[in-house]
Amino acid sequence: MPTSLIDLEQARVAALHEYGLLDNPADDELSAVIRIAATIADVPTAALNLIDESRQCQITTIGFDGCDTSRDDSMCAVAFRDGKIMHVPDASRHPIFATNPWVDGRLADVRFYASAPLITPNGYALGTVCVFDSVPKVLGERQLQRLEDLAQVIVGLFERRRQALLNGKLATEAERSRKFIESLLESVDVGIAAADAQGRMTLLNRAARHWGGAAADPDAAPWIVAERCEVLEIDGVTPLAEDRRPLRRALDEDVVTDAEMVLRTVDGELINLVANGRSIVSDAGERIGAVIAMTDVTADRTYRHQLEAAQTELQRSNDELEGFAAAVSHDLVRPLASASGYLELLGQLYGDRLDERAAKWLTGASTSMGRMQQLVQALLFYARAGNAPCSFGAVSLADVAGGVSDDLRTLIDAQSAEVVIADDLCLDADPTLLRQLLQNLVDNAIKYRHPDRLPRVEIAGTATPDGWEITVSDNGMGIPPADRLRVFDMFAQVDPTARKGHGIGLSTCLRIVERHHGTITVDGSPLGGTTIRVTLRRDRAASTR
Repeated sequence: MPTSLIDLEQARVAALHEYGLLDNPADDELSAVIRIAATIADVPTAALNLIDESRQCQITTIGFDGCDTSRDDSMCAVAFRDGKIMHVPDASRHPIFATNPWVDGRLADVRFYASAPLITPNGYALGTVCVFDSVPKVLGERQLQRLEDLAQVIVGLFERRRQALLNGKLATEAERSRKFIESLLESVDVGIAAADAQGRMTLLNRAARHWGGAAADPDAAPWIVAERCEVLEIDGVTPLAEDRRPLRRALDEDVVTDAEMVLRTVDGELINLVANGRSIVSDAGERIGAVIAMTDVTADRTYRHQLEAAQTELQRSNDELEGFAAAVSHDLVRPLASASGYLELLGQLYGDRLDERAAKWLTGASTSMGRMQQLVQALLFYARAGNAPCSFGAVSLADVAGGVSDDLRTLIDAQSAEVVIADDLCLDADPTLLRQLLQNLVDNAIKYRHPDRLPRVEIAGTATPDGWEITVSDNGMGIPPADRLRVFDMFAQVDPTARKGHGIGLSTCLRIVERHHGTITVDGSPLGGTTIRVTLRRDRAASTR
């Protein structure tokens, strides 16, 4: 931690720059909060001031045109780092402010002045929420407290912006990692081959095409290039049967590990290869192909190690990103709840004193805060679904569904919805994650109701030879066939203009099902809406204990 005044100031300015607010226009939410501040103080002028190394930057103002001024001329820069509200009834009589340019007429004729400091969670002062007037004035204790509350709200909005910037950087890094893997696969001397569901070769990377002499015919189809090579047993003489070839085995067996073979290249060279691969499965659980990676172990095993290291690093990066999202979402819950509570309190205590415009602003701020809380909560549930321990055990579907109905009772009653538990089923699953899965699905079913009928949701379960199948059917708006695969993508929405959600619920459901090594699909419903079908395999559940 910095100790000297110089170190403290440098750390404070560094923290300010992390938010990316300087020299950028304020968004509507910040402007709305400053309007509320002016209303609370009953003054015509207010400003959101940030103090950097040498300037006072007025990010947004009410009642006058904001500008950047010297920090030496700033009234807000005098004591903002103390963390205490400043209340000056008449600045012209104040021993410090009487000769300030904002008071003596050079910049303005300020008399009444009050400011609440903006203090970050780490204790750094960024600036102030400032209200002032050209006539003397005294604020009551409650007014001063509300100004302090608004300062906390603004810091919460700042934190959200900072988090967005950090998430953007993380997304950029993830994209760089993806492109790195693609470039690595094409540049290393590890042969990559892929086939469709019928075993027809669809892809060969540079190394694999080189073995088949593609340099002389670069436009040749992958299967033609592959046919130029002879695949042999490890003795280098006996042809390797079709059903024992790694790519065919990957299609038939799901996973192939360390399969050895010898390849006679188009040039007649014999090379020893070790192949690893797996089948490719669609979101609907259909096997659509397979891919293998072939390492030339006769020459050098280094390249295979590079590939494995790259895959490990990508997984580590993804794990850190998930942990980061979980931690940040959790840290945002409390300040958002506090800010929402303060806005509600503001409406309760002063709602009857606000004019129509101020009441509209307050309602807008409360609505925005509510959507922000919903988004953070959804992100938190999404992160927990991927990181929380998965503990399997015997679970009653009826008991879990009943608990979900209790959890959503307010929504169910408000929409006059009917939730029917058609079947009971005992299955092997994590009870907490299963409850979250059903809660998301039932909530979606009611939220996207059909305007011409009351919502009806039916939960059913059946045992299958391999495991269990759970269906959640509704009579709502339905999901068009063209959108039924992409709705499980993060932030995907069928109708974004409806503003009924954030596109995270079904992504969370997908993560929960993947934790159970199952599948989740979308179909039409006999009730006229949507059926979500979840399939869990008994052997996969047991293998993850």
